[in-house]
Amino acid sequence: MAAHVVVGVDGSSPADSAVEWAVDDAVRRGCALKIVHVCEPWPGDIPLQTPPGFRDSVTEYGQEVLERATALARERAPRLEVETLLEAGRVSEVLRREAEDAEQVVLGSRGLGGFTGLLLGSVSLTLAGHVATPVVVVRGAPERTYDRVVVGFDGSDHSAVALEYAFEEAARRGAGLRAIHTWQMPVVGPGAMVYTPLVEDILAAERQVCAGTLTPWREKYPRVEVEQTLVCGHPVGVLCEASAAADLVVVGSRGLGRFGSAVLGSVGHGVLHHARCPVAVVRARGEA
Repeated sequence: MAAHVVVGVDGSSPADSAVEWAVDDAVRRGCALKIVHVCEPWPGDIPLQTPPGFRDSVTEYGQEVLERATALARERAPRLEVETLLEAGRVSEVLRREAEDAEQVVLGSRGLGGFTGLLLGSVSLTLAGHVATPVVVVRGAPERTYDRVVVGFDGSDHSAVALEYAFEEAARRGAGLRAIHTWQMPVVGPGAMVYTPLVEDILAAERQVCAGTLTPWREKYPRVEVEQTLVCGHPVGVLCEASAAADLVVVGSRGLGRFGSAVLGSVGHGVLHHARCPVAVVRARGEA
């Protein structure tokens, strides 16, 4: 299949929101859409215990889910090329494979069956930060459009790829970009005489990192209106607050210091759990 966006569906309302988001994304990118439904093995699905006709009913349900999602996609974008895939297996394994040649993978925040508790469960956390393709988790249908993309960055290679994705997304949408760099107060003893100069030095250094990091991206994307934000606070709280007035929040899979060191760092985890708009998790190239 040519360039395409993959969306996982299960018949739930959050999956419908993911389809709508994926359709719009595919149209913006000028590529096709691939809708995937995975029938996960039932715990009792063995020859001697599986009820007669059970597999047929599961397959029929999967086909109905795909037909419904396809109809929703065609209603939203009649000229969009749409392909479907119905497959038995583990959701995370199938989506990992499908992510390999996709522009990105889009998932609902939670759902039914194999996608149960998606935002907090194993599927999104298995994919986000573990596949080279960006993974977007959609939380419900947006109430309005803000024409704004938010990205968190810390000067690391991991945040550089998030900035690249965010600038590209803002340019593609014709939206503004709010680039947020956070810092936190140092812990010193009470009454320390060096406290104020220390804070001033840290703030000056963070301003340099912030401006220096964004300068080449501003030059590469001169038409993107950038709001540079330097905030003293925890990145998860700051990014989630900013998400209330954004169409998309972008984070790297991991970063330096407060941006976490796990495959999907603490910031990625926190933003996925608490953001009020769709979240894109972008992995650095060549990341193990």
